[in-house]
Amino acid sequence: MELLDTIDDLMDSRRSLPPDPELTSQSKRTGKLQVPWIEKYRPTLLCDIVGNSETIKRFEVFAKQGNLPNIILAGPPGTGKTTSILCLARAMLGDSFSNAVLELNASDERGIDVVRSRIKGFSQQRVTLPQGKHKIVILDEADSMTSGAQQAMRRIMEVYSRTTRFALACNDSEKIIEAIQSRCAVLRYSRLSDAEILSRLLEICNKEKVSKTDEGLEAIVFTAQGDMRQGINNLQSTHTGFGLVNSEYVFKICDEPHPLLIKQMLLSCIKGELTAAHKVLYTLWSKGYSSEDIISTVFRVCKNLPMTDIAEFQKLEFIKEIGMTHLRISEGLGTLLQLSGLVARLCALTYLD
Repeated sequence: MELLDTIDDLMDSRRSLPPDPELTSQSKRTGKLQVPWIEKYRPTLLCDIVGNSETIKRFEVFAKQGNLPNIILAGPPGTGKTTSILCLARAMLGDSFSNAVLELNASDERGIDVVRSRIKGFSQQRVTLPQGKHKIVILDEADSMTSGAQQAMRRIMEVYSRTTRFALACNDSEKIIEAIQSRCAVLRYSRLSDAEILSRLLEICNKEKVSKTDEGLEAIVFTAQGDMRQGINNLQSTHTGFGLVNSEYVFKICDEPHPLLIKQMLLSCIKGELTAAHKVLYTLWSKGYSSEDIISTVFRVCKNLPMTDIAEFQKLEFIKEIGMTHLRISEGLGTLLQLSGLVARLCALTYLD
């Protein structure tokens, strides 16, 4: 259990490190560290967007033809939905972008009054645009809008269809009423791959001269879970806080269960060592991690276990048990007993044919 004790000491340490003199002087000279990197490195051209290449190709066709339909962009957060439509608007409208685009966050401005005042007022405005171009209303988090606001917007989409197009970004398109869905082209976004996130992180590291290790970048990709925005935020937070991006500092910043601990627990389960596996679980629980935090990391680590550690059929059985436990936790049974039962069942699978 030497690895367990070592990581346990690392997680307990909360001593602040002395500031890096070079890092501090650089911050005073340039002030670059005060700028969120997610905004500093937000793409402005469609060709610079990472991931979801098929959807971006459709946007490039819209930009060339100039005839943009009403669209719904649906997918997980941090996959580039809002960035994509902003890039498309710049490509289509050029110098008229500032006057012909209205961007709202529907999670803050979700009521019917906003639709009747700001959106309708913008749709009625006269803006000089090139032939065949339209004004664009961008609604982020559109699935947070009330039903009444969506009904009012449906009517505005009909009345001002000759001059205005609507782009609705949301995480769950099913929360958009069918009347609006039928008037829009729905474009799906998927989570970004590890390679796509890593390529952008390396690009930022080179531009910002970030001191890093391979294990540190791997940890950031692991914690990002396909969310580019989360990955860039974690990179900047670790770099700003410690001046070095390695796995230890990344997991301190993100405060997630350490995957090496989870892997050690799973390897103990594979060997049928219940006591050793439960000791790791109890260590994580005593650190204050919720059952949701633990079970989510257990699934991700188990999914990536190599065949040298676990047979494929056994991994499938593990994932089945983990999934059933995750279901119980999501229903409110997030206790240590529930997680201990999972560990016991995983150990028992070792002795089954």
